[in-house]
Amino acid sequence: MISTFIILNGLMAACSTVVSPVRSGADRLDQYLSLIADKQIALVANHTSVVGGRHLVDTLIGSGVDRDQIIKVFAPEHGFRGDRAAGVQIEDGTDPVTGIPVASLYGSHKKPEPGELTGIELMIFDLQDVGARFYTYISTLHYVMEACAENDIPLILLDRPNPNGGYVDGPVLDTAFSSFVGMHPIPVVYGLTIGELAGMINGEGWLSNGVRCDVTVIPCEGYFHGQLYSMPVSPSPNLSNDHAVLLYPSTCFFEGTVMSEGRGTGMPFEAYGHPELPGAFSFTPETIPGVARNPKFEGSVCYGTDLRDFTPKEGWTRIQLQWLLEAYEAFPRKEEFFTSYFDKLAGTDSLRIQVEAGWDEVRIRTSWQKELEQFKLKRLKYLIYDENE
Repeated sequence: MISTFIILNGLMAACSTVVSPVRSGADRLDQYLSLIADKQIALVANHTSVVGGRHLVDTLIGSGVDRDQIIKVFAPEHGFRGDRAAGVQIEDGTDPVTGIPVASLYGSHKKPEPGELTGIELMIFDLQDVGARFYTYISTLHYVMEACAENDIPLILLDRPNPNGGYVDGPVLDTAFSSFVGMHPIPVVYGLTIGELAGMINGEGWLSNGVRCDVTVIPCEGYFHGQLYSMPVSPSPNLSNDHAVLLYPSTCFFEGTVMSEGRGTGMPFEAYGHPELPGAFSFTPETIPGVARNPKFEGSVCYGTDLRDFTPKEGWTRIQLQWLLEAYEAFPRKEEFFTSYFDKLAGTDSLRIQVEAGWDEVRIRTSWQKELEQFKLKRLKYLIYDENE
């Protein structure tokens, strides 16, 4: 078997086969333009909704879709143009490029309201997911599917590769801890594209009152699970490169602790630290417009661990728990380490309780296995793509 090296947005990674070009669902215009013809449409889209470097909205208009057919764009967290920091409320408005009205799905409400759907005959969904349960684009998907089902609007989902789609790991969400950063009983890393997950949401009856959305998935071409994939556009301001995206399922846990996860620096989710930790490595978080607003420990020197050169010897095949355990062990006031947000991110209180009780990584991971195996069997029913070619 011949190994080759490819560069993924600043990250060198080894793979055992030559990776063929991948075409996203959005790239495959011939598969869905005929479905749009003469329809009044709306889009759930943002800055990741691109076709060959051009925004999907502009691509559709340039491909013969009349501007007046596009009634509205719904914008998720980070906004339509991707210029809002995480957690910042998005306002309704107008896209300055096209003049199309933009309705926020990350402001006063997260589900399209019936009045916002008036006149819409078809919804198009195109967002780049990163394959971690707490990344909120999949919660937006849930609410859009639910609204479409309740208002008899078919949905076309333009699928995109999952950069963390080669493995399944982490605690399965306990529905008692459901929130916008975790709505479904799936692991932290669930190994499905957003199109495959839409099938699972429908098939498992997770929409309110068991309604089902009429979804047509336009699949990617040339993609398989486990394929190394470099996204053409950063999915959000604080996931600025492929390496950060690969670390994100592991380092996002720090958002539910007193640790800084690197927001307000040039390495969010690629470092962690705190003013009271020991260590030679340091960073100072600062507000960065459109990226980080009032980050933890703004203006204070944090000491901790630089993960920018980290590449797992076994490949990207599991969540890395050692950093959470090491940070907890090193922090002097352990009763203050976790915040109330941690259990929502973990989707359970078990992980926090296990860390506080001194469980090691092997014991913690073993506690996930029964539910993970059950989920993996369920997952097989919804796969569109082959595994690890």
